[in-house]
Amino acid sequence: MTLVIGTDEAGYGPNLGPLVVAATAWRTAAGPDETEAAVARAVDAASTAAGGGRLWHDSKEVYRAGDGMEALEHGVVTGLLLAGTACPAGWPALERSFGPISPAEGGDGHWHELATLALPVAAVAAACAATAAAAREPLARHGVSLCRVACRSIYPREFNALLARGLNKSDILSQTTLDLAALLRSEAADEPALVWCDRHGGRKRYGGLVARHFDAPLVRPLEETPARSAYAVPATGGGAACRVEFCVGGEARPPVALASMAAKYVRELAMRAFNAFWSARQPGLEPTAGYPTDAIRWRRDAAATIARERVADDDLWRRA
Repeated sequence: MTLVIGTDEAGYGPNLGPLVVAATAWRTAAGPDETEAAVARAVDAASTAAGGGRLWHDSKEVYRAGDGMEALEHGVVTGLLLAGTACPAGWPALERSFGPISPAEGGDGHWHELATLALPVAAVAAACAATAAAAREPLARHGVSLCRVACRSIYPREFNALLARGLNKSDILSQTTLDLAALLRSEAADEPALVWCDRHGGRKRYGGLVARHFDAPLVRPLEETPARSAYAVPATGGGAACRVEFCVGGEARPPVALASMAAKYVRELAMRAFNAFWSARQPGLEPTAGYPTDAIRWRRDAAATIARERVADDDLWRRA
């Protein structure tokens, strides 16, 4: 058996809203060297059984700000159902499935609308259940199962505090990603594991980070090229060996693709709540996805309302 963990993020570039990191954990009957092909075959078979279209894609192929969320939400909820979680009826249920996706400081102020979100917002729960039911048998026949989908959100106040401690944006992404990956890996430490991450910005060397987060001082670099960085984590303390990779275009692998979709889904729900809060206090305020150019426009348009609500800049605006 081999444990496979795929990770990705959403919201790395914006000034408004959270950075969200997601990870998915899968188990395969194949050995580590055969796992990538085995997962691809299994997901292809499951996609065919579920209707022909690929079940999970890079989130940028599935959703763009302003588009409907049905395809994105359908894929994420299908993944949750395959991992043994019920379709969440609201944000609290989603957080119980995913992990810490609310602000670390609580859901007060301009994030309190999160608690009232009704889910699903666009997908049909029965359709998601049908897709999961159709996909489950082909995955099992190919020796593949989806075990868990997990997320971690970092909202502006926490993000800015990490910057103030001397981290940069890339550090925050890498540390959050590897924390989440190490958590999922620890839940099956006795199995050989592969961790697949999308490349983090322009960073090419991750050996020190991998050693620290996986508590393995003897991490061995296998490859550090513009396209891929890979590391061997030796077996320690009774646990099995692990290989950690950071690849350009990692979303082509289904475990990373589902992580990409889960991260985007959580971030879009957060921005939906954000825009609902501010639009209720300033009718006619155009919503924002939080990316730099439009975030500047939004902050200018909402300046008087922000001042009236007494929202501190560090609680609102993620610094670069």
